[in-house]
Amino acid sequence: MEIIKILIVDDEIEFGSTLAERLELRGFSVKAVSCAEEALTILKSDWLPQLVLLDLMMPGIDGLTTLDLIKKHDPRIQVIILTGHGATESGIIGMKRGLFDYLMKPVDIGELVSKINEACKS
Repeated sequence: MEIIKILIVDDEIEFGSTLAERLELRGFSVKAVSCAEEALTILKSDWLPQLVLLDLMMPGIDGLTTLDLIKKHDPRIQVIILTGHGATESGIIGMKRGLFDYLMKPVDIGELVSKINEACKS
């Protein structure tokens, strides 16, 4: 079975790196970056993730705009937004733009792993 590659994009660097460690312990290959620009650089490299965990509220390019850029680069990449700033409207907009799911921080790691596996099967 192929190891699922996950890219975490979150301006809260400590959150991103901690989440990456927790997911790596569960058998995923993970990279964490702090902004959309870094994410786009990785997407253009040889390391292409199947899934992106994306923060909604980031300085500069926000999560919904980053979602659009990811889907433009490769529409097969699944995206789950993780946010501490819940807004149902953002979730609905994201779903219309190809978002797989929208989860609130703090996220339960078991629920997140389940969503990742579900997203990567579709």
